[in-house]
Amino acid sequence: MWKWIQRQASPKVFYQTCNRLTPWFFWPFLSLLILGLYWSLVISPADYQQGDGYRIIFIHVPSAILSMMVYAVMAISGGIGLIWQIKMAEVVAKVSAPIGAGFTIIALATGAIWGKPMWGAWWVWDARLTSELVLLFLYLAYMSLNSAFDNPRTAAKSSSILAIVGLINLPIIHYSVKWWNTLHQGYSVGTGGIKDLDMQIALALMFVASILLYALLVAIKARTEVLIREQNSRWVQEEVRSLML
Repeated sequence: MWKWIQRQASPKVFYQTCNRLTPWFFWPFLSLLILGLYWSLVISPADYQQGDGYRIIFIHVPSAILSMMVYAVMAISGGIGLIWQIKMAEVVAKVSAPIGAGFTIIALATGAIWGKPMWGAWWVWDARLTSELVLLFLYLAYMSLNSAFDNPRTAAKSSSILAIVGLINLPIIHYSVKWWNTLHQGYSVGTGGIKDLDMQIALALMFVASILLYALLVAIKARTEVLIREQNSRWVQEEVRSLML
């Protein structure tokens, strides 16, 4: 396993790995997405209080969880690149940022749509909502800082430090419903969460589909980033010529 990880430090090997993994991520993602949507919209029963309006949970909860997971991956990858000077870890961190920001925006938007009929307002300065909004700002700050330097290594070092510092926000998001008296409901997953089996299956399917979507997008975006960074390398020039044929 460690030898495989060491091999991925090579831009060429990492690029080839992303190429091979892309279809392995795409087809399971598409299959689980279709199955998850069917289970969410057709098989799962209506909620006894919220009716069919609760079904947005099957988009909202996976997006909210992924917004935090992707940030953790981004910060850890950035830390690996910072400490061990592994360029491919920096690539993973960089391409993860816009994907994580997208999941965060979806979580905030679906939360607002869900909250309007429940709370009577699109937005409230609830602890969970506010800390999730801070997470979006951290993503945007990371991307801005990463684009502020012409040297990719300097940009990676600066943005990685910011990402690592921002990790403190993740436990705040997770435990905010316990630490403060908030309007936001408690955990949807685990103890005190959803009880209906069909709802649990639908949520699990959408969650795994979201993870596969993230992996797929990272593989696609990382390939492009590697080609840009290594554009003067002989193997990249040969790869570009083969793609043009």
